[in-house]
Amino acid sequence: MTDPALVPEHSVALGTDEEPASARADLHDAIGWIVLGAAVLVGSITMDRLQSQNINPVTVPGLLPGLLGIAMILLGGVMGLRSWRRGAAHEAIAAATPHRREERKRVVIAVLLCVGYGVVLVGHGIPFWLASSIYVTASILIFQRISPDPAERRLDAKSWAKALVIGVAASAVTWLVFERVFLVRLP
Repeated sequence: MTDPALVPEHSVALGTDEEPASARADLHDAIGWIVLGAAVLVGSITMDRLQSQNINPVTVPGLLPGLLGIAMILLGGVMGLRSWRRGAAHEAIAAATPHRREERKRVVIAVLLCVGYGVVLVGHGIPFWLASSIYVTASILIFQRISPDPAERRLDAKSWAKALVIGVAASAVTWLVFERVFLVRLP
């Protein structure tokens, strides 16, 4: 059992035993959010405004993504300023622990899966429901395979079936919600 006097204050509030993120890590994250927010904002500005169809300016397709992009930029800026004040520029680079390396590996895999889904699967002739089913099923299986728990790493027929059912159900629900509720035609 961990001595409560030795557990960082934020860990008690969050119910974890993890160390707080370093100021340098927060600065890197802030830069990432600002860049992502700027990309979303640029994408929303360059979207078709549907002016030829006399669309109300309040309902243009890029409005919500543009507002979300602005929010990401502003909150990334606040996070960056906070980390700068905490001494991010002068903080030594910590050596990567095995746990940190595992976290980075998982983040890289998640990013690659998302990019593969967005660039390779969607919009290239594969129906949306099939592309989404493949993406969700593959994500479940890949992350199960690299699980730290040896019992979870084993992929048997039940694991494959469960991942496939979840993947198909998730893509069907997503398709139905967008097509039937939001009236957005998916590729």
